[in-house]
Order: sequence, then C-alpha cells, then structure tokens
Amino acid sequence: MTIKYPAGVKAPTAPLKAKKPVKAKKHILSAANRGMVLENELNDSCLYYREKGMALIYKRPTPINIVKVDYSHGATITQAYFETQSTTDYNGVYKGKYLDFEAKSTKSKTSLPLNNIAPQQVDHLEEVIRQGGIAFFIISIDLLHEVYLIDAKYICEFYRSKPRASASIPVSEIKEKGHLIKEGYHPRLDFLPLVDELYLQ
Repeated sequence: MTIKYPAGVKAPTAPLKAKKPVKAKKHILSAANRGMVLENELNDSCLYYREKGMALIYKRPTPINIVKVDYSHGATITQAYFETQSTTDYNGVYKGKYLDFEAKSTKSKTSLPLNNIAPQQVDHLEEVIRQGGIAFFIISIDLLHEVYLIDAKYICEFYRSKPRASASIPVSEIKEKGHLIKEGYHPRLDFLPLVDELYLQ
C-alpha cells in the first residue's frame, strides 16, 4: 500500500543504523580438539608408513553398541554406548614385531595428569610387554609444540607408584626419559626411527 503525502511534505526516512564492528572469532582449543590434532597427525603418519610398506599400524576403533538410528535424513546414530572399555589407541606390526601404543596430549607446560591415563590402558600395555611386544606412549606437550615417545614400562611403573587422583608426570621427566619425535611433512610425526633405536638395535 502506497501512502500519499500532501504537496511539499517529504516522506519520513528511517535513521541509518550504525553497523556494529564484527568481532574476530577466537579459536578455542578444547581438550578434545587437542587430542584430535595429535590423532590426525598420527593417523597421517601411519597411513604414510602403510603406503610405503614400512609398517602396518592402525588406529584401534572404539567398540560401540548402537541402540537407535534415525533414518529420516539418512542413517544417523542417535543413541549408542561403549560395549567395553577401550585399551590403547594404536597397534600393528613393524619388522616382525608387534607394537602397541597410546597417544596423550597435555595443555600444561609442566605435567601430564595421571587421570588422563585409564587403568585398563596400563594393564594392557603391561601385558604387551610381558608377551614380548613393543609398548610405548606418544605424548604431545601442546604449548611447547613438542611430541615425545616414551617407553610404556616407565609410564606404567610411575602410574602404579602414585595416587592417580592428584599425581602428574612432570614434563621435565617426560623430556628426560622420553625421546623427541622429529616432525615433518611426510610423515608428520616420524616415530619409527625411534622404535628402531630403542627396541630393535
């Protein structure tokens, strides 16, 4: 509907609204995101090793039991639960030896809390060692941009000797007992040379 105004009277105009400045979005690095960065880098490295025929190492899938699926927009899992407690993140074969390892990240510059490590992971890695396999942890100290390979035996012994609710592994000990992993493009985290040095000499 058009409104007609008398001659000489101008139609009112709405005042221009000042545009609000757009705030830059801050990228928040959550614990889950930190873990995913390390996982993605390790997945890429293991894929590189497999494609080059150097080692057969895979990310171990987490066993889940699906309860409900929504098929209205494709198959989407809406309800599920973990069937069993997961053990470690990665396992495989390298130069005829079974290897098994867990990947952990910490946002602290000073420590890795022991409550980041599950009891069943320690039990599993101790059994791998008893069976003659290669077992280790890969630990990312995110704020220092450093990733270390450290023997599982050391971590398991430390874990057994401390009250988990309050204890942490100092970063100084991770640096002393562990070995800095060389970072590059392909593979992103080249940890096999350390496996050679530490376990296959």
